Amino acid sequence: MISRHLDQFLIGGAWVAPRPGAGRIGVENPATGAMVAEVALGTRADAEAAIRAARAAFDGWSATPVAARLALLERVLALYRARMQDFADAMRLEMGAPAPWARDAQAWAGEVHLEATLEAGRRFPWEDQRGTTRILREGIGVCALITPWNWPMNQIACKVAPALVAGCTMVLKPSELAPLSAALFAEVMQAAGCPPGVFNLVNGTGAEVGQVLASHPEVDMVSFTGSTRAGVAVAQAAAPTVKRVAQELGGKSANILLPGCDMAAAVAQGVEGCMGNAGQSCDAPTRMLVPRDRMAEALEIAAQTADAMRPGDPTDPETTMGPVISAAHWDKVLGLIAQGIAEGARLVCGGTGRPHGLNAGHFVRPTVFGDVTPDMTIAREEIFGPVLVVMAYDSVDDAVRIANDTVYGLAAYVQGPEAEARAVGRRLRAGQVSLNGPPWDVHAPFGGYKQSGNGREYADWGIHDFCEVKALVGYGA
Repeated sequence: MISRHLDQFLIGGAWVAPRPGAGRIGVENPATGAMVAEVALGTRADAEAAIRAARAAFDGWSATPVAARLALLERVLALYRARMQDFADAMRLEMGAPAPWARDAQAWAGEVHLEATLEAGRRFPWEDQRGTTRILREGIGVCALITPWNWPMNQIACKVAPALVAGCTMVLKPSELAPLSAALFAEVMQAAGCPPGVFNLVNGTGAEVGQVLASHPEVDMVSFTGSTRAGVAVAQAAAPTVKRVAQELGGKSANILLPGCDMAAAVAQGVEGCMGNAGQSCDAPTRMLVPRDRMAEALEIAAQTADAMRPGDPTDPETTMGPVISAAHWDKVLGLIAQGIAEGARLVCGGTGRPHGLNAGHFVRPTVFGDVTPDMTIAREEIFGPVLVVMAYDSVDDAVRIANDTVYGLAAYVQGPEAEARAVGRRLRAGQVSLNGPPWDVHAPFGGYKQSGNGREYADWGIHDFCEVKALVGYGA
């Protein structure tokens, strides 16, 4: 389950030792606090070597027929499926994710993104004719892929797969907090026969390796997923070289429960959506908006649902919630819970401190706040933990206003009668609006308005963002 290449980087098709001066970092299991591995951290020299390898490989790979690029992705998918349990075990260790969640959500997400990109690549409009002009879609060039720790395989697969199919070469820098699954993915890429330099992996910090990747003149595009604060730094570093920057950043997604919804089902689903993955999802429905006269009913259901969750040992089949990623993040989440209490929000369940019976690990009590007002810190800041804020509204117009009153715009949710939910969904300023709890759609565009980022990921939307568009004017009819 743990790669034997954690002290190396994949550069130019070979596993190589870090350049002199590289440090190491321990990988902690956040459920226990124990160190489970160490990984090498790259330096500027390592990042530059990977960029050079990607640049050298670009001309050949971009000229490779699409069918051959898709065939490589098919091999990657087959090998990924064969090692699904290894990926699940790695994410259970590096994230503390409960074993079923690590397998059926975290590892599965990588698989379905590979599948969706394959399907999209087969039907993608690589060329089309408009009058006497031929429109071509070609890989943009060398891409820096900077991925987060909260959904490791989801974000790696939904960046690597479309970049690969588009004809790009790439350097992946995964989060140093969750590098185990990324190393396994690099092994899969190599075993699938990826040509040298097309895919490169360098571990490191954002300040060291990420900064080089974002600013380097030989990098044509940066695809970044992470916090809005870090995204601003990436964009600033990229600006002098005018490279494309695609970003999926923070969120504070509203979940509007309309007067005609099934309150019991909608509240329970909203709590589970907010607190899945220990609340560490950028599109989690963290602001639940309910009619003012139904606040008490909603809070009772929310408390029952949250109290039924079982934080604990990821290997225990009774566990339904893991820890947050680190001690620093635990401090942040608990600090925001304390601030919510201090600002006068009503603590319905949960609160500060670890859940009962857990004396180790970075576990947070599933927490619900009621009577939250839009000016409160917990209503405005992304908490990124299992914390739900429930807010009252007086009319549907009021609900829409509150939902849109945020610097973020990644996702939104509406529960209620179909026609009304559709109408409200059209008014929300968010990149993806889910109506009445639909299944996850990996072919739908994913990305945000406002400070939640720019660009779109998933399937053909992801391929499009890794392409340049060329017009051959006078090509003929």
